[in-house]
Amino acid sequence: MRLQYAFLVLFVSILSSCSKDTLDNTEITEAKNDIEVENELLNVVNDYRVSLGYTSLQFSPVAYEYANDHNDYMISKGSISHDNFSSRASNIASAVEAEHVAENVAKDYANATEAFNGWFNSSNHKKTMEGDFTHTAVSVKKNASGAYYFTQLFFK
Repeated sequence: MRLQYAFLVLFVSILSSCSKDTLDNTEITEAKNDIEVENELLNVVNDYRVSLGYTSLQFSPVAYEYANDHNDYMISKGSISHDNFSSRASNIASAVEAEHVAENVAKDYANATEAFNGWFNSSNHKKTMEGDFTHTAVSVKKNASGAYYFTQLFFK
C-alpha cells in the first residue's frame, strides 16, 4: 500500500508541477529515486525498531502529506527546522485521532543510511525513532542543487 500511494503521489505531483505536455524522463527518474530513498529510510528505521523488540511502524498517508509539505517549506527556506511543528502535530492528531506526534528532520545526507546514522547519533532523534509510536511517514526531496531534505513524522 505504501509504495502504491507513493507512486500515486509521484504521478499526481509530477502532473501538477509540469508545465509541458510530456514528462521529462529526468524528472521521473529523480522522483522515483526520492521514493526509493523514502522507502529505504522507513525500512531502516523499522528494522532498527524491530531489532530492539519494538513494533514496526505502519505507513500513514496523512503523515506523508505533512512530511512532504514540511520538506517543501524547508527547501524554500534553505535550512532545516521544526518550524510550525505544533500546527503539523495538531492537524495530524485531528485527522487520525493521534495521542502524540513527533518528527525528525535532516538535510544534506547522501542517502537513507547516512540520514538514519545522523539521527541514531543524536540522542533526541534516536529517542524519537525508539518512541512509543504506531505510524510514520518519510518524505525525501531534493532542492535545486540536489541536496536531500528529510522529514519523518511519527504518531500514535
